[in-house]
Amino acid sequence: MRLVFDVTPLSVPRTGIGNYLLGSLRGAAANAGGEHELIALALAEGAGLRRIEEALVDVPVELVALEHRLPNVWRRAWSAAGVPRLERVLGRFDALHVTDWWQPPQAHGIRATTIYDLIPLHFPEWTTLRLRLAHRQTYRHAKKACGLVFAISDYTAADVIRTLGIDSARIRVARPGVDARFRADGDRADLGVPYILSVATLEPRKNLETLLDAVDLLGGSVHLAVVGAEGWGDVPALDRPWVRRLGYVSDDALPALYRGAAAFVFPSRFEGFGMPVVEAMASGVPVVASAHPSLDEACGDAAVRADPDDSQALAAAIEQSQSRRDELVPRGTRHASRFSWEATGRAFLDGFQQAAERLV
Repeated sequence: MRLVFDVTPLSVPRTGIGNYLLGSLRGAAANAGGEHELIALALAEGAGLRRIEEALVDVPVELVALEHRLPNVWRRAWSAAGVPRLERVLGRFDALHVTDWWQPPQAHGIRATTIYDLIPLHFPEWTTLRLRLAHRQTYRHAKKACGLVFAISDYTAADVIRTLGIDSARIRVARPGVDARFRADGDRADLGVPYILSVATLEPRKNLETLLDAVDLLGGSVHLAVVGAEGWGDVPALDRPWVRRLGYVSDDALPALYRGAAAFVFPSRFEGFGMPVVEAMASGVPVVASAHPSLDEACGDAAVRADPDDSQALAAAIEQSQSRRDELVPRGTRHASRFSWEATGRAFLDGFQQAAERLV
């Protein structure tokens, strides 16, 4: 099969969705062999296009880059106009995977997308207007135009079926993988004091305020290192003596921060999956995570769970993670070993093949 993936989201600094897109494409390429041809499609410009090229430098795919001076305008206009068909640019292909960024028209073949979560529908107050509009367009497009919809967890798949009314026959689960750089052996960050680690874009859903209150209850016995790009909304004051705000951290620097931490804490109120949980486990760190069921698959039985809105419960869970470290670390390592990008890529390829068989 000739499979086309829109990789335009790789034009911005990568966080969860960008890492998922890159990892799943790398996994698909590893599984494709000589059986499938993979095309990475992008409509971007300048620095954004260079980021895409750098991200794909070691991924065996053909990059087709359409460079325009106003890429956002072009993407919206092309999606709305419905012409020209993408075949005019790429020739005949068997399947196209579209993203929130762009829904170019096609004349033939399978149309697919990935849904990461339904947070903009369930909790609009946790999202920006721009994000709500983009994701709601994706949800409508998935329901009306896509014969194949990937979800990143069983939880999200069930939510898509229940909330969007998409037939389960069109849904495939493709869980995230763990990059090989996240492992227990390797350099460990040294911040000069024991620290627990938080990794999340700074936004209300990630629940930093409850984590700050929990660490405060620990009486300064441990510091909090906060990794995360600027998000939106009210961010609690981080000018506390026991807080280290590290900002956006590159993929190369993050593993050492995981390994150096006394614990990794993820008090998010809702997730599509929760990739940082598994990355931390793979790095040999005890994990404390929200008790919300959307994190069950990421946590397995290898994390200490706590009510994300109860700072006392979260503080107790952090203390428990230290007393149970010798139990939690090997359990977490075993759990994390279940997730690989090769398996994610195989889920994508199997999904495309099964969808093609339904068209015959």
